[in-house]
Amino acid sequence: MTATIASSPWPLRPGSASALPWLFGREVVLGSGPGATRALQWLLKRNCSISPRQLGVVYLTLCLVSLAIGGFFLLQGAPLVLAFAGLELAAVGLALLVFARHAGDREVLTLSGRSLQVEQHWGHRVRRADFAAEWATVEPSAGQGSLVKISGRGQTVRVGRHLRPELRAAFARELRQALRRPRPDAAVPEPDTDHPS
Repeated sequence: MTATIASSPWPLRPGSASALPWLFGREVVLGSGPGATRALQWLLKRNCSISPRQLGVVYLTLCLVSLAIGGFFLLQGAPLVLAFAGLELAAVGLALLVFARHAGDREVLTLSGRSLQVEQHWGHRVRRADFAAEWATVEPSAGQGSLVKISGRGQTVRVGRHLRPELRAAFARELRQALRRPRPDAAVPEPDTDHPS
């Protein structure tokens, strides 16, 4: 048995390996200007290969082709073809509308300082929850591969709907690790210089 090791297709810049310890999260800057704060953010969203705008263009093209074919058969004396084409386009349009409405569904977790904010976008509804990092617990909802449950101070949120089940445990470990990090604004104690050693 042989093994081949290939170099990474996207090599890191020297010294940047320590700046990228997160598999799912990324460091972001909230706000602009001198008062901007650094935060750690996880964006969990659907894997959509087509945007709602592109989907609209595809649907309009489908409508033009189907109505042209239905119009041809109408001129040949078969009006039911156009009627069925209209029914078909209405059903496909409804299905695409439901898809487009939920194409932007996502969960955004932002750890800024010692505060974790969770936003869940489902269609046009947005649910927000805030947790103090010291009181938040992260654990599986039910068992292996289940949603990740974040709870603390009387509120509970389940996240990870847009992650594959086998990745949820790794995501939960990363979130726990981030919540346990020391405060970024904590002052580093200076050595005591009054007493000679």
